[in-house]
Amino acid sequence: MDANTYIPEQFIDDVKTYLPDHLTLDDFLNACRRPLRKSVRVNTLKMSVEEFKQQAAKKNWQLTAIPWCDEGFWLERPNDEEQNLALGNTDLHLSGAMYVQEASSMLPPMALKQSLQTSQTVLDMASAPGSKTSQLAALMDNQGVLVANELSSSRLKVLSATLKRMGVGNCALSHFDGVVFGNYMFECFDSILLDAPCSGEGTVRKDSDALKNWSIESNITIAQVQKDLIKSAFYALKPGGTLVYSTCTLTPLENQQICSALLDEFGEYISPESLSDLFPGADKATTTEGYLHVWPQTFDSEGFFIAKFKKHSSCENQTLKVKKGAFPFSDFDSKQRAAFMSSLKKQFGLTSLPGTLMQRDKELWLFPDEFEAIQNKIKYARLGIQVGVIHKNGVRLTHEFATVFGKQCKSNVLALTNQQANDYFNGKDIRLEEVTKASGEVILTLCGCPIGLGKWQKNKVKNSLPRDLVQNTQLINWA
Repeated sequence: MDANTYIPEQFIDDVKTYLPDHLTLDDFLNACRRPLRKSVRVNTLKMSVEEFKQQAAKKNWQLTAIPWCDEGFWLERPNDEEQNLALGNTDLHLSGAMYVQEASSMLPPMALKQSLQTSQTVLDMASAPGSKTSQLAALMDNQGVLVANELSSSRLKVLSATLKRMGVGNCALSHFDGVVFGNYMFECFDSILLDAPCSGEGTVRKDSDALKNWSIESNITIAQVQKDLIKSAFYALKPGGTLVYSTCTLTPLENQQICSALLDEFGEYISPESLSDLFPGADKATTTEGYLHVWPQTFDSEGFFIAKFKKHSSCENQTLKVKKGAFPFSDFDSKQRAAFMSSLKKQFGLTSLPGTLMQRDKELWLFPDEFEAIQNKIKYARLGIQVGVIHKNGVRLTHEFATVFGKQCKSNVLALTNQQANDYFNGKDIRLEEVTKASGEVILTLCGCPIGLGKWQKNKVKNSLPRDLVQNTQLINWA
């Protein structure tokens, strides 16, 4: 019990006005003061759920399945490990095999799961730090194109790093206020997730000061931002497409009333779809409208709100806009492409890459499939993945090539021991027990997951980890 959790009286008075009849205020306040259970999501782009369970069993990790996400688990670790090694410094996290993600946060992508099976273009309107973006990419199995938008520059960098670690290869990053999408990318997306910026009332179990600056006035101000964003999302959605709106807050001002505003303006073209059968027990949190309003005590998690909508027909938009400026990429020369693919086959046994190879100056990029249809709609901060740097003797591969495609490589792959992996992430070269005759680049793996590139050098592997990813702390082992 955290007695230091700040819960202002004005907030409590407000909650009383909309707390459902089947819930009690005491249960709510008690839940707010309980620490959150730790939860993780398996990244199926790098590891299967069964493989993860086997790895966890070896560590004596106790897993409890999260009912709404097959890849999600509440996690308990042995006390000595819990006290001496941060979860983010474990091998399963460093390898990208899992993401430390709050259980309720897994709900919005799951509400889109069915739609994603037939979606070629998907938009995540407010993406950082990347938990839901990487979950969407995994549900899409890196197919199609996922546009991940983030307004904050610093958070965009965090998002980019997350996607690299998780092996996401079908993503284009943009850096805008989400209100631009409705005008510049009118009816471009099959599926849209708007996990809107909000007052964060549901996060008090994670952050005891989450309500320090709470006020009704602030709720009202944020609600106007949310109304503008959901209107933009509606316009950007194709007819037949699915929109999921979510927040980590509790107040109807930022939840039900935002949905009502959307339906008041566009109810002729879009309608809600009930989430009462999203998972067994979902009815405990389902509102009369079919939305999920998850209170902290309902599933012993963070508070969350999720609504799902289906767009039936097109609606005219009078404020359409067109991007100006030339597209800075050109097709990769066919002869150079053939030589590059030949080198990948020779070094790694890799015979194909999904998507289109494009060049910008000396950079070689791989654009996702289906990207051509939207590549000129807005200016992107990043398109697909940079697979290499072109020089006179060919292409020098990047770290991101390894994290995305290393799993498919059949030769020149080196499984690191814990100590070798610790050295790798600390920026050191990797010592080999025996001299090797291998040459060129090598894919490095941890827990069976690709984590980066090295270069064979007789009795060692030269470290190619980008400097901004080098860590100066104890990793993987704590004894």
